[in-house]
Amino acid sequence: MSNTDRRAFLQSAGLAGMLSSMSPAALAQGATSASAVHDKAQTTAPAAKHSIRFAAVGLDHGHIYGMTAAIQRGGGKLVGVYGADPKQVADFRAKFGDVKVARSEDEILEDKSIQLIASASIPDLRAPLGVRAMRAGKDYLADKPGITTLEQLEEVRRAVKETGRKFAVMYSERLEVRSAVYAGELIRQGAIGRVVQTINLGPHRVNAPSRPEWFWDKARFGGILTDIGSHQADQFLYYTNSTKARVVASQTGNIAHPDRPKFEDFGDMTVVGDGGTGYIRVDWYTPDGLSTWGDGRLFVLGTEGYIELRKYVNVASNLPGGDHLYIVDKKQARYIDCKGVALPFGPLFVNDIVERTQTAQDQQQALLAAELVLTAQKHATAPVLS
Repeated sequence: MSNTDRRAFLQSAGLAGMLSSMSPAALAQGATSASAVHDKAQTTAPAAKHSIRFAAVGLDHGHIYGMTAAIQRGGGKLVGVYGADPKQVADFRAKFGDVKVARSEDEILEDKSIQLIASASIPDLRAPLGVRAMRAGKDYLADKPGITTLEQLEEVRRAVKETGRKFAVMYSERLEVRSAVYAGELIRQGAIGRVVQTINLGPHRVNAPSRPEWFWDKARFGGILTDIGSHQADQFLYYTNSTKARVVASQTGNIAHPDRPKFEDFGDMTVVGDGGTGYIRVDWYTPDGLSTWGDGRLFVLGTEGYIELRKYVNVASNLPGGDHLYIVDKKQARYIDCKGVALPFGPLFVNDIVERTQTAQDQQQALLAAELVLTAQKHATAPVLS
């Protein structure tokens, strides 16, 4: 649109008074827009330098499949599985082959050749299993939430300190999402300056017919902030590089599922750390019209630009699938397709187990993320609705 056409349009909209105070340069600037740059990110995962023996114990959530695959990509050899449900065990073996089925959890805990246990058991069982694993001389990788009460958190921290073993949590919405991995790279490179704030939205589809009974019981899953909010707390700490943080305010409620009185379907929280601030919102309201389970979005505000992630879907657009990253800096706006970004967690985590380092996940930060959501959950107020 030319400056003349723009002026005519604005005058017809009754904005002549505003225009009279604007210079021609300002009008020209408003009429000009730089074309966005479209890129594709391509990275290579770290090499798998070591091999470890690991087992899966507790198959109650499907996340165990992604966790197992990640460890295998890093050089892990799956040597055992135990689950209380024979069908879950059969399905797991159909995916990962003729792995030995243990007769009990103790059989795996007592096997000194096993270095790591991975678990996606019912959430309130994960931390106690992790403590037993660490005290048996093994490292541990839990599905999120790895911890469902502040009392469990205290016991986990005590066991980590006393045993020197790892209690890792698979915060997959950062560790196993390619656009989230690449956002971290850009931030580390200083692409948007100093990070000031994160806004993280985690909607989910409830898919009620497929859910087990424990899914509806807050005592089992820890509450909505403890459960799915743990992903967002992890991202807040990581992208702001915060080592200390506290909860400013939080809300939880059950608004759309009155027939499930022990359930929570909405939660939000505001946090502040020594590296920035954050807002987190999670819910179980994903409508059937969406092509995937949730429109997960992340906004990272920096002093010199900002990043937006559309992790799983780009609604009503011609860009298929997920892993869409948008970045605006001092020079331009860019769209980056992150489908070619490698996932480094598996190789880094296996290396950490062998070399006793913390490159895949910082232990203190992983447990601080749990502390934030557990504290927010404990002190949450009910949302006020009109």
